[in-house]
Amino acid sequence: MSELIVSDTISLTSDPGERVLALYEAIEKHNHAYYEKDDPIISDSEYDALFNELVTLERVYPELQRVDSPTKRVGGKPLQEFTAVTHHVPMLSLNNAFSDEAVAAFDQRVSNFFHANLAVTPSKTITDVFPVSALKPQIEYVAELKFDGLAIALRYENGILTQAATRGDGMMGEDVTANIRTIKQIPLRLKTNTPPDILEVRGEILLLRADFEALNRTQEVAGKKIFINPRNAAAGSLRQLDSRITAKRSLSFFAYGSGELLGGAHFPKTHSALLAWYAELGIPVNDKYAVVKGINGLLSFYRRISDIRLCLPYDIDGVVYKVNHREKQEQLGFASRAPRFALAHKFPAQESLTKLLDIKVQVGRTGAITPVARLAPVFVGGAKVANATLHNEDEILRKDILIGDTVIVRRAGDVIPEIVRSVKEHRPDGAYAFVMPSICPVCGSHIKKLPDEVIARCTGGLICAAQRKQALLHFAQRRAMNIEGLGNKLVEQLVDQQIIQTPADLFRLDVSTLVTLDRMAEKSAKNLVTSLEKAKSTTLSRFIFSLGIRYVGETAAKILANHFGKLNNLLSATQVDLLSVHNIGSTMAQSIVNFLSESHNIDVIEQLRKVGVTWSESSLMATVSLPLAGQKFVLTGTLPTLSREKAKTLLEAAGAKIVGSVSAETNYLVAGANAGSKLIKAESLGVPILDEVSMCAMLDVL
Repeated sequence: MSELIVSDTISLTSDPGERVLALYEAIEKHNHAYYEKDDPIISDSEYDALFNELVTLERVYPELQRVDSPTKRVGGKPLQEFTAVTHHVPMLSLNNAFSDEAVAAFDQRVSNFFHANLAVTPSKTITDVFPVSALKPQIEYVAELKFDGLAIALRYENGILTQAATRGDGMMGEDVTANIRTIKQIPLRLKTNTPPDILEVRGEILLLRADFEALNRTQEVAGKKIFINPRNAAAGSLRQLDSRITAKRSLSFFAYGSGELLGGAHFPKTHSALLAWYAELGIPVNDKYAVVKGINGLLSFYRRISDIRLCLPYDIDGVVYKVNHREKQEQLGFASRAPRFALAHKFPAQESLTKLLDIKVQVGRTGAITPVARLAPVFVGGAKVANATLHNEDEILRKDILIGDTVIVRRAGDVIPEIVRSVKEHRPDGAYAFVMPSICPVCGSHIKKLPDEVIARCTGGLICAAQRKQALLHFAQRRAMNIEGLGNKLVEQLVDQQIIQTPADLFRLDVSTLVTLDRMAEKSAKNLVTSLEKAKSTTLSRFIFSLGIRYVGETAAKILANHFGKLNNLLSATQVDLLSVHNIGSTMAQSIVNFLSESHNIDVIEQLRKVGVTWSESSLMATVSLPLAGQKFVLTGTLPTLSREKAKTLLEAAGAKIVGSVSAETNYLVAGANAGSKLIKAESLGVPILDEVSMCAMLDVL
């Protein structure tokens, strides 16, 4: 080996290209030994010498630097902001279970799906309710740890790391590639000569407890913020605009799943094989997972991990169960925003004692007045808690909670802390009852509680700043008017400075007004104005949803739009008219009537029309079935021009039902590029297959 180079003077005792490749191999070998095996081979000074030599060679011969060079991990200049990234495959959350019975019910649902003819006889215990003999053949699962960190998606193209994105809202996250490159556990190039064209690795960014404690010691010495728990520290470290800060934070990573995959000829058929494949590729995988069968296997894993939980070098808040065979995962599909093939089994909530100092109220988007307990700060479940929800006035009375009481506070995972009960034995003489205020603390309007409701509400509507902020955020969200760039901080400024009174005022914003706001550069202002102009053209269902009518969600908004066809038909509808609409119940109908009877709400709708918000309308109210009513469609692959969400919206507007897996009951499969097993199954079952053009022709939207 040529001599080590630690200065700008280059030794030419070997070919520079060969030397760079040798250094790549040596540095990655030492990274693996240090960061993954915790067993360094050389001293820090020797490692630094190797690294400095590579830095010098790449500076002198820039053409030799590859995209996966170890020097790419060094933090670069600070970013102005994070770029939004759309997930090609949504990053869904998991349904939670907090009891053995809930896990048993999950196993039974999965078993019944594949073995519908099996009968189960209830009894008193889990093993009696779900006997192994009754569920043969038992479902095979992979049981994993549920890390308490930050979800991340790593995109590899032809084996090279090209992008890393946070979960965000599941559909869209933030590009944190520069920061992810600083984590030396994560390979910049996969260890294979035959990588897939695209491999998206899903996993968790976390801080080991030892690294968390070291970070807080450093923060304390520097007089900086002390982090509450490893999860918050990991999230804050990953979202630094200056990747040089992230590089100093010792973040770790474990892979646990996959997103998009293209061009993988031998993609593993089971989840356990996927994890083993990741390890072969050099991707960090936690080794404390197990392949188990049936309810007994699941609960046995849970109890074993629960016993060793506190001895682990990182925080976990439960375990995760996944059906092992990936084809079965596809068949099970998804319910709402969670997969049917997986379940998170959370550890019991943690509780602590503290003093209830006061009870204040907060105002929600719909005017709901929620009592919030102000507590003497206490650590519960790894986080410092100073506030807890009390839900409503009746709940406070039921639990007999007085201000001044010593109370038990419970927190489970990310669930909002709540007061379980008061400890009456410790009640002081001066403790006193909470009285619900009659006047809104934000706008001064009256607070009222209807006889049949438990929630008191502010009557101020859009004149109440608290409701206005939330109403604007709801109006602008992706599934409503989809106004990109309008976030919490900006809405707060617009409302607090009296620039925005109603949603219609958003469309009157101009660049000159926006640039006067904090952290709003001219480019960002122009982008927001462009986004607002684009948002003016929407659909009737999105517009109805954006109004924030209580109880009217996305699905109900689509039903109303399809039924009434025109907004004016909805505006003039009586409660009887609304009750005649399929799936619109009495509570929702009354809420719609109440909303539309308020003159200021009608004024807002008319203002929105005047500023140019438009949508397509049907000429008549829907009196007959929609053309695709009752038809089941499956979407797979990448369409040439339409996003998955847009195609789904078009089909649902015509009455179609979108399902996750192909079966004999599927009416059509819409297939794009790189369609996989769903296409093969549809062909085998004789399900008609449409491309984008034929789908649009069917919908008459070409």
